[in-house]
Amino acid sequence: MKSNKGFIRFFVLLGVLAVGFVLTFVWWKNAMAPTDATDPEPINFVVPRGQGSKEISTRLADSGLIRSQLGFYLYVRIFGTRGDIQAGEFRLNRTMDVPTIAEALTHGTQDVWITIPEGWRIEEIATLLTKELSIPEKEFLAVAQEGYMFPDTYSIPKDATAAAIAVMFRDNFDKKVTQDMIAAAKRQGLTEKEFITLASLVEREGMSQADRPVIAGILMNRLKNDWPLQVDATLQYVLGYQSKAKTWWKKELTDDDKRVASSYNTYLHTGLPPAPIANPGLASVQAVLHPQMSDYMYYLHDASGVAHYAKTIEEHTANIRKYLQ
Repeated sequence: MKSNKGFIRFFVLLGVLAVGFVLTFVWWKNAMAPTDATDPEPINFVVPRGQGSKEISTRLADSGLIRSQLGFYLYVRIFGTRGDIQAGEFRLNRTMDVPTIAEALTHGTQDVWITIPEGWRIEEIATLLTKELSIPEKEFLAVAQEGYMFPDTYSIPKDATAAAIAVMFRDNFDKKVTQDMIAAAKRQGLTEKEFITLASLVEREGMSQADRPVIAGILMNRLKNDWPLQVDATLQYVLGYQSKAKTWWKKELTDDDKRVASSYNTYLHTGLPPAPIANPGLASVQAVLHPQMSDYMYYLHDASGVAHYAKTIEEHTANIRKYLQ
């Protein structure tokens, strides 16, 4: 009798396991299936940098792209794809099953994340776009506008044209540098072009958040007194690419450099250069709008990047001897 009871328990257990397996199989098959096999409408799905598979699975479910948040999460864990999911913008649709979506998120990103640092000139941006998107530099340079290619991190479609990217950068500029800001600059006596040009000088000359408003104030003092601005960055802009150092910004300027014939040479000419020399970030734009006014007329940075200010040429000469020689 005992053996019969044991035999029965075994088959009951086997039956329970079989039922459990069937139910799990049905659930898994349903979880992996498309949410709507008749709806191929593209859905843009953005994966931010650093977002984990749990958050991604929740957002996919909320977007109606997967049937089960748990099913997707288990799939990427079981098949080891969770660490391969890329940041970017993806074009998905509801006819895609979970394996297809997971494959798209790991290999099929439609966008490339590109960061434009503050203070880059358009040639530097063009080089980056060539490297990341194979866009010929001359195509971007033909449509880019110095000063208005706003520094930021962008998700750019792989098939974007140079013109489309330039529009994207300019649109971001127009969002960040508002009409109220431009109106405030005009109240300071600056046209929009002068405003952005001055911001580009502050961007290249200021090395810290604390420097920029002070340097903006010094440059404004020089403009008001009709002094040459004597901004090294304007000479660097004119001198262009330095092939030996492989940089667009020459580090050590000579006396001959300061005599170069150019309307951008702020050692020879008073006033602002004719146009921006780089693409300023928001901090430099704000520094021009809210300069720290003082009696300082001179500034320099020591080898550590620390700024030193002076009110007179004698003080400035002493700073040069102390910090640069």
